[in-house]
Amino acid sequence: MHIEYVIKYSNRKTFSITVERDRQVVVHSPKNLSEEKIKQLVDSKRELIQQKLNHVQKYPTNISAKEFVSGESLMFLGKSYQLLVVEAEVDGIQFNKEFKISKNDQSVANELFKKWYKKRALEIILPLANEYAENLGVKFSECKISEMKYRWGSCTTKNNINFNWRIIKAPLFVIKYIIVHELIHLIEANHTATFWNILSIQVPDYQRAKDWLKNNGHLLEVDF
Repeated sequence: MHIEYVIKYSNRKTFSITVERDRQVVVHSPKNLSEEKIKQLVDSKRELIQQKLNHVQKYPTNISAKEFVSGESLMFLGKSYQLLVVEAEVDGIQFNKEFKISKNDQSVANELFKKWYKKRALEIILPLANEYAENLGVKFSECKISEMKYRWGSCTTKNNINFNWRIIKAPLFVIKYIIVHELIHLIEANHTATFWNILSIQVPDYQRAKDWLKNNGHLLEVDF
């Protein structure tokens, strides 16, 4: 089977292949490798790449959208909370150990919950981003919470850090890992040994966060 991939050249000394959440295969290569040599290396990793592309947990195909009925559960900071649909009027989303919305708002629950999650995400992520940026001695231009279907976060050439609003469903230790991961890209663009060394200092249990995302990341993408 032919594998489509994009090549990203840099000053790195090693060759690596990553499979993004949108199933795009990205080759990270030193500048001195020819396209023919890269093709040979990709072909040699064909079976491994195919396994990653077929990863059921990372790329689930049977995720059901929320229906917003009483008894349904929604995640927030790593825990599941029940939804209660009530006859009484409720101002948007009410949260106190359970989610509550008015029956009259069921038809717009999708928009209400996205707005609620994005607001909570900014309230929690921005202070953490400021704290870790100070620890790392870096400055970011803007911290944005946005719709990022296949990425948890990104760092732009303009020093903006962007985060998928869905990560607010994850436990706090996972959120911290994602934030620090993107901030370190302001120092080290690639996932080099230096990158992981810095990360291990700031987030000693980062492997636990990586494992959580690997095993539970698909739960964050239950859409509505």
